[in-house]
Amino acid sequence: MPRRDKVAGDGPDRPVRTCVGCRSRTVQSDLVRLVAVGMVITPDTRGRRPGRGAYLHHDRRCLELAERRRAWPRAFRSRNGGGGTGWDVSLVTSLLGDAPRD
Repeated sequence: MPRRDKVAGDGPDRPVRTCVGCRSRTVQSDLVRLVAVGMVITPDTRGRRPGRGAYLHHDRRCLELAERRRAWPRAFRSRNGGGGTGWDVSLVTSLLGDAPRD
């Protein structure tokens, strides 16, 4: 998988976040913010929903990596966690369904 690090042309004023799937750091605008509503992971495309956010590239491979690594309880700092399988990612999957693969 290609690295998606912050490019040199981006200034220090642009926020940088880490993708929970591939763990690469990139500018926030290149990622999709996700929030947990109960055990449902919801895309927050406007960046306005309350709660702790996690960031993911708009790429199905990064979603698969996050699920394989069981990243959701850590990303959302959930105590009950539900293991790696108790999370509903159907809304994220539908958002990424039309995503072009790199």
